[in-house]
Amino acid sequence: MGVIIIGATSCSDDDNNPTPNTPPAKNIQVVANATYGNILTDSAGRTLYFFSMDASGSSSCSGGCVTAWPIFYKENPTLDSSLTASDFGVITRADGSKQTTYKGWPLYYYQSDAKAGDIKGEALQNVWFVAKPDYTVMLANTQLVGNDGVKYKSDYTAGDEITQYITDAYGRTLYAFAPDKFNTNTYTKADLSNNTVWPMFEVSAIKNVPSTLNKTSFATITVFGKTQLTFKGWPLYYFGADAQTRGNTKGVSVPRPGVWPIVNNNSSTAPQP
Repeated sequence: MGVIIIGATSCSDDDNNPTPNTPPAKNIQVVANATYGNILTDSAGRTLYFFSMDASGSSSCSGGCVTAWPIFYKENPTLDSSLTASDFGVITRADGSKQTTYKGWPLYYYQSDAKAGDIKGEALQNVWFVAKPDYTVMLANTQLVGNDGVKYKSDYTAGDEITQYITDAYGRTLYAFAPDKFNTNTYTKADLSNNTVWPMFEVSAIKNVPSTLNKTSFATITVFGKTQLTFKGWPLYYFGADAQTRGNTKGVSVPRPGVWPIVNNNSSTAPQP
């Protein structure tokens, strides 16, 4: 009589302790880069960028520009836990397509970034900058238009010219006050009664700045209990009539051109007190 052998199926430790599924990568991640610090990428690790000509919040990149700088769009993106959902939005471009924004800046890829980790577009043409979650200031390149409706060049004469200038992280224009001295605010009153006219640009710390700016050019001063950012010794302000609207540059003509200038790398160092 034959022997019937009944095979037993053994259970391995791996079967008892199955490997958990790896959660999918977030649509927008924060990735640490050895050169540029924390940067924004998509789920595949491809770098995202800002275009400084988009200070108004709409895209100035179209046609061949979009071929070189493809737009990033993800409906209801999942986010790295360190990011804030309210900082993200969506714009409708001139051609009807959608584009994701971060702090009001439309987001792009760079065509020459062939793989995850590539950052070949940084500071390209002095207008493209890697998207970061912690810029203290950004750069804008736009036509200056004063409160008087006049278009101004960088020398504050009337005319058409694209000027680069420093903004806050949300694209809101920052100004200097010509009578100020090095790290000395001469405008704000002790009772802060005029702080709504030209509000101080207050910061808690200096974090990242665009790579074309020298971080050591920035410092902070204490003005009547508030911490104000300075650039090349110039205390920085908003203009109240800009209404915290990104891209507005109304202050350049008030009370006359040159009294409240924008600031950039061409700005001179503030004079000593």
